[in-house]
Amino acid sequence: MIPQQCRGVRNGALTQLAAAELVPGDIVFVRMGDKVPADLYLFSVSDMKVDNSSLTGESDPQARSIENDHKNPLEASNLAFNGTLVVAGEGYGVVVRTGDSTVLGQIAGLTSGETKNASPLSVEIGNFVHMIAAIATITAVIFIIVCVAQQRTPKITLTFAIGLFVAWIPEGLPATVTMLLTIAAKRMAGQNVMVKDLQGVETLGAITLLATDKTGTLTRNQMTVTNIWSSLNFYSALRNLGNAGNPIQLDSPGLKEVLLNASLNSRAKFDRVDVPVAQREVIGDATESGLVRFAAQSQPDFDDLQKKYPRVFDIPFNSDNKWAMTISQLPHANGFLTLFLKGAPERVLRLCSTILVNGESIPLTEAHKQQFQETYETMAGKGHRVLAFAQLQLPGDQFPADFVFDKKLNNYPTTDLTFVGLTSLEDPPKHGVREAIGRCRSAGIRVMMVTGDHPLTAEAIGRKINLMLSDTKEMVAKRTRRRLEEIREDEFDAIVIHGERIDSLSDQEWDSIFTKNEIIFARTSPKHKLEIVKRAQSMGHIVGVTGDGVNDSPALKKADLGIAMNESGSDVSKEAASMILLDDNFASTVRGIEEGRLIFTNLKKSIRYTVSHSIPEIIPQILYVVKPIPLINPMLILAIDLGFELCLALTYAWDIPETATGLMKLSPPQARQHQVRGTLPSSQVA
Repeated sequence: MIPQQCRGVRNGALTQLAAAELVPGDIVFVRMGDKVPADLYLFSVSDMKVDNSSLTGESDPQARSIENDHKNPLEASNLAFNGTLVVAGEGYGVVVRTGDSTVLGQIAGLTSGETKNASPLSVEIGNFVHMIAAIATITAVIFIIVCVAQQRTPKITLTFAIGLFVAWIPEGLPATVTMLLTIAAKRMAGQNVMVKDLQGVETLGAITLLATDKTGTLTRNQMTVTNIWSSLNFYSALRNLGNAGNPIQLDSPGLKEVLLNASLNSRAKFDRVDVPVAQREVIGDATESGLVRFAAQSQPDFDDLQKKYPRVFDIPFNSDNKWAMTISQLPHANGFLTLFLKGAPERVLRLCSTILVNGESIPLTEAHKQQFQETYETMAGKGHRVLAFAQLQLPGDQFPADFVFDKKLNNYPTTDLTFVGLTSLEDPPKHGVREAIGRCRSAGIRVMMVTGDHPLTAEAIGRKINLMLSDTKEMVAKRTRRRLEEIREDEFDAIVIHGERIDSLSDQEWDSIFTKNEIIFARTSPKHKLEIVKRAQSMGHIVGVTGDGVNDSPALKKADLGIAMNESGSDVSKEAASMILLDDNFASTVRGIEEGRLIFTNLKKSIRYTVSHSIPEIIPQILYVVKPIPLINPMLILAIDLGFELCLALTYAWDIPETATGLMKLSPPQARQHQVRGTLPSSQVA
């Protein structure tokens, strides 16, 4: 009801404008806390960051600058998109698109322009209705002609025709189906799965392909420290996930300095300090939040560090420097102040001339740089976000305790620093996801990741959760020492597709992709996600899609079953979806699939019972023409169908699976009836 406002330049002055009045060419000013009113081309920025998570799926704020080296507009650093939030800094931009022409408007257009396919249950019931209606009509016409030939009265003939129709049509079927689905939906709510569309209950059990987002669905959407490289040693913070490296201990060489840097050189804060660290919420940037939480869990005196070593000067992270710096009152042998710096590894290394090894600063050699590069590539190759740490103990004769630092004067050192180490962070998988994917695989359901993240990050997470087990084409080429062109399609069963390739894929290439059992699509746009769903459906798949952002909504609506997230999901995605996961947990989807298969099986039993008791009602009506026995009153038939038989048919809702191994050991119902191209080996199709 309240129109969005913005600050724009009109008549040479910066004035308050309604966002709806903007036209291409207007100059707009945005700052921290503002929602971007249109798609902007930025020409002047100051430490500006935007939250693009609702459009691209990127969980971290993205730095904006006036320069850009990306071809993909969604990754361009000099563009700000309508509907995104400015979380830091400020900037001026030229309006390039407004309204429906913006990226957000195009996504909304994709969502409104798509129609959902009929569910398997709707198709089956529709076919049954047509069949039973045709039989009832043909039978009624034939026996009405017989009645007329026998010269029966019009009243008796009409009563006979109505009775025959009522006997053929299973009046209790719609009520039975609706009530069974309602009971199942209530049961699924107890499994943290809320059903918006009753048909979705059955569809969930029939899906053959589940396309899932990564951030917030498969992962916790919480950056966590994974590895640390310090004093030329490699340490692991997540031993349970199979990371190589020594376990982290406070007395390990170099770790104390890394933890101090992470604690003091940070703008992230806890919301409270009167509860254990595990129960606190972190306010701040996702990366810094991960570092602060790790530092607090590793240091018993974390809450007192800021008071013990107060900050006297700091420079926040910006896109030009790609590092953040803090100077704190931490005394040492030669003075009173210590400089801490963290940022992009390659940028930080350029500022260093020494390296900290076993508590001593020694000259930084080419051998050290080679080790740095190998470690950096190892961390980045796992899809982790990597940060470098450096420090400098400021000499007391040049920088006394009361020295006043000034950003404009640049009277602070930024060269000849001491390199401390590297830290990698990742968004770890949620508990139970690996087991859930294993259950999907045993049930004949293919799980496919569709994400906006980097391919390396997506593949790394995919392998951690067992979504991807086989070798990709690149891995086969590296293992066999052959060129990529020499690798045949039958030599690999896993594939990672970059979003830039999707627009140029041919029909044959799409078919080749969906023959693979392990598929990851990375750096995808909303249009790409929609195209993936359409292609899968065209191959006969019953497609389920999970997502939480605005960028997922077109695919959620087009899919046979759209599953939105409750806690992290946007209102647009919840509106487009047919089902909502109340706990945002992928494992809940698998429990819902099991419930959906059970209700599909029980529905078939109930429908068979409902149809089978129609025969005793039809036979007396037909015999009336052959031998004049009394007609059954149509009202009596209705009373039987909608009264006594309805209650008996509903008892199937509480039936348990008949197979000893359970329904999740069988292939999907749709695949058992019609083998889906590329879905299952023929041996798995019953």
